[in-house]
Amino acid sequence: MSTNHETGPAPKAADAAAPVGRLASVSLDCTDPTALAKFYGTLLGMPQVFATPDGGIVALSAGGVALTMMRAENHVAPTWPEPGQLQQMHLDISVDDLDQAAGRAMALGAVEASHQPAPDVWRVLIDPAGHPFCLTTVTLD
Repeated sequence: MSTNHETGPAPKAADAAAPVGRLASVSLDCTDPTALAKFYGTLLGMPQVFATPDGGIVALSAGGVALTMMRAENHVAPTWPEPGQLQQMHLDISVDDLDQAAGRAMALGAVEASHQPAPDVWRVLIDPAGHPFCLTTVTLD
């Protein structure tokens, strides 16, 4: 076995290609994790699987990657596509019918973004905490 004196044993070829881990959760900063978890739980049909006693962290999962809401007292909602606070991240949610899905999301408290770069395949909405997210008919499987 070869050894790198600074970092220890050199990785085997198979080990170097192996992942270090797997994605467990995508986290969204917000001022009210419970309210945002209720929105996404209903929107995505994901039950709550974890919450801290103070409600500062609430996680949802349907058996795969979790969606976690985390309290950030000084959270500033994105102003995308306008300048100011840039979009920090966003979720793409696969749907069969954009109009129907957008209507249901808005009934839950989302609002349609004024900027719609490709409305025939992606519908940009804003969640109750100000995060943009997309409904899309594009699938990757």
